Amino acid sequence: MTAPEVPVAAVRAVPPYDTELIQVHAPYARDRVTLAPEMIPVVRPVIASTAAHALAGRPIIATDHTVPGLPGAPDVTVTVLERPDRRRGGPAVLYLHGGGLVIGDRFFGLGPVLGWVEDLDAVLVTVEYRLAPEHPYPAALDDCAAALSWLAAEAAPLGVDPGRLVLAGASAGGGLAAGLALRVRDSGGPALAAQVLIYPMLDDRNDTVSSRQFDGFGRWDRGSNDTGWDAYLGDRRGTDAVEAYAAPGRAPDLSGLPPTYIDVGSAEVFRDEDVAYASQLWADGGECELHVWPGGFHAFDMEAPTARLSAAMVETRTAWLRRTLLR
Repeated sequence: MTAPEVPVAAVRAVPPYDTELIQVHAPYARDRVTLAPEMIPVVRPVIASTAAHALAGRPIIATDHTVPGLPGAPDVTVTVLERPDRRRGGPAVLYLHGGGLVIGDRFFGLGPVLGWVEDLDAVLVTVEYRLAPEHPYPAALDDCAAALSWLAAEAAPLGVDPGRLVLAGASAGGGLAAGLALRVRDSGGPALAAQVLIYPMLDDRNDTVSSRQFDGFGRWDRGSNDTGWDAYLGDRRGTDAVEAYAAPGRAPDLSGLPPTYIDVGSAEVFRDEDVAYASQLWADGGECELHVWPGGFHAFDMEAPTARLSAAMVETRTAWLRRTLLR
């Protein structure tokens, strides 16, 4: 389900930011922060992270593994995160990081989902997928598919329940998770217990009301979105040559997918494509829980983790996953 294109002149106002979040978001709200193509190599090292930094002394063990890539593709590095006292036979989550498909690494933005390791006793497997523009579609998706196949095949040695495998991702990673769930559905891949799509990047056309409301300002604005999609899809972007696996917002049929959780802020570029995706899931007979957090900007749970709205977002997301995994 795709929202109609909206003329620029039709966009008159933007939703207000949450009063607590605006203190964190003020620089993004008043200054132009569009990610231009030439900025990609500059930003990458600035946001690069490590397991030690991402875990910040939390009681979580990180173990790196090298995963065989798909035929013709390079091996993939993943990191398995688990509690030192983890009980075997629990759930596993394959987590795909954000960064607009062009920046970020497997430790980027982990803060809001580490509670799944601590509170749900889940194994979290985070993937170092290849980035565009050096590696356009389907490189990133292929790397994530290889990691999922490895996780399913290694369920017994890893001590996880193969019946409780979850796909999750934030922003660009949410789009990759949605695309991978579609590909798994169509190819008969590993069974998935759930997918958690955190403010996912779903539609290369970038033509919703919300994408035009946040143009020239915002933590991830319309222009930054253009940069990411152009790098990932190249000349195919915006044409009928773009597959739903690359841009899940284009999928004509969302039936047969696992229970899905989607959350997004009301004051961000991805709001309308995420709402449309949830609506199509319901229209196609699927199960989806959708939360649109009032006044939330893109990735506010990561940028402002102590804010009341961030705490509510993280708690609600974790509660849904707990209920779903305990069925």
